[in-house]
Amino acid sequence: MNIGVISVRYARALLAFAKSRGTEDRVYDETKRLVHTSLNVVPQLRHTIENPVLSIATKHKLLCDAVGVKEVSEELKRFFRLVLEEKREKFLQFMIWSYIDLYREDKHILVGKLTTAVESPKLVKKLEELASARTNGVVELETKVNPSIIGGYIIELAGFRLDASVQNQLKRIRRQFIARNRRIV
Repeated sequence: MNIGVISVRYARALLAFAKSRGTEDRVYDETKRLVHTSLNVVPQLRHTIENPVLSIATKHKLLCDAVGVKEVSEELKRFFRLVLEEKREKFLQFMIWSYIDLYREDKHILVGKLTTAVESPKLVKKLEELASARTNGVVELETKVNPSIIGGYIIELAGFRLDASVQNQLKRIRRQFIARNRRIV
């Protein structure tokens, strides 16, 4: 059976279960937290969970702790238990990503990337509001700080890229001077 098929089936089941209990937003926040703080940052976590020597209870506690919240939702706990009992641990990361994708599709959430020279929560909020108004949907921007762009920002959303960085503006000015100098000579 295909990894994608299995992952999407489990993710759909989790989304349907969470929606039936009205907790899909909480589960979404928990799965995002799990992916961004644990599964991507600590690759050993995935190998540990796939270890056949560890008991289901140990793996379950490890996953709940990895979510990083005081109390994990009952829906996500039950999902972890199901995955572990069915011995589908090696697909868990794909299931979590599939859940995030299905949730975003269901809630019409666009995800973009924003790169700034310094951290700027106000700019992030303002750009999310502007993009939400233009797209008639919810926009989530994943932020990254890159001091090499000097100032301004670079935003990527729905296949479009706007480079309003100082670094890019300086490059354009440089190209203009080079082009003018070639015409003069």
